[in-house]
Amino acid sequence: MGRRKRRGGRTLDAVLLVDKPQGPTSFDVVQRVRRALNVDKAGHCGTLDPMATGLLVICTGRATRLVQYLTGRDKSYTATVKLGVATDTLDAEGTVTRTDAPEKVAAVDADAFEAALAGFRGPITQTPPMYSAIKIDGRPLYERARAGEVVEVPSREVTIFELTASAARPPDFDFAARCSKGTYVRTLAADIAGTFDLGGHLTALRRTAIGDLPVSDAMTLAEIEADPEAAVRTAVSMANAISWMPSIELEPDEVLRVRQGKRLQRAPIDPGLHRALDADGHLVALMEPADEGLKVHRGFPPPSPVVER
Repeated sequence: MGRRKRRGGRTLDAVLLVDKPQGPTSFDVVQRVRRALNVDKAGHCGTLDPMATGLLVICTGRATRLVQYLTGRDKSYTATVKLGVATDTLDAEGTVTRTDAPEKVAAVDADAFEAALAGFRGPITQTPPMYSAIKIDGRPLYERARAGEVVEVPSREVTIFELTASAARPPDFDFAARCSKGTYVRTLAADIAGTFDLGGHLTALRRTAIGDLPVSDAMTLAEIEADPEAAVRTAVSMANAISWMPSIELEPDEVLRVRQGKRLQRAPIDPGLHRALDADGHLVALMEPADEGLKVHRGFPPPSPVVER
């Protein structure tokens, strides 16, 4: 029997910026936010490990249609790597698998660490960790790892747009990174340690931004649970959540045509997705050029009432 839809749930089509605490999973945070706001539908835009803190973007209601676009945005982090100790999960929650000689670890200073970062800027090849949610033959890697299975994990190309050292307290080194979708900062930290022929693991990880959405604008999970209405008032509208996309303002008759999925005859526009907005700035559709006009890539129903910013 399917799960019964909760009665009396709020209709809220919005994007919430949540400052995730250390401990709960991303799924746990989504469920707690969903209950606090009394909404039936919610999803996040990029997983954070239980150990990690920082920005978790949660879409509710019809805004969940934006998840795939927000998930693809660059992500920014601050992190701390401990050199000389490796764990099976590549973070502090794992089991130690290697410990290096103290004198070998002590040979790495702030200058050496900063110099090592140069080799990781730009496009790099990365092998995701075994303790991750990536599925191989339908099963998450972390399930296989816990079962003791040995699986060949395919490498992937990711891009590190920015990578800087911020503090050194050997054997702990702080760094900041802005990277493409699919980058594992745990793997990045272990690979940086590997340039010194050392083990290494993350002891802290905080996501500071997804695209141009910063954690400084987020509410903590505790704040949301204590004052759900404040979270609703500070929610980001669907149109503003994807503000990096160029916009097109629709005439009233065009709004109706777009909601019917019809093409518009318009002057040529640049390639790529555009936000189609009504006169009030509400997101009507994502549109793209086609032939001599515009076609609907994805449509959105009229918005539910929500305080927008």
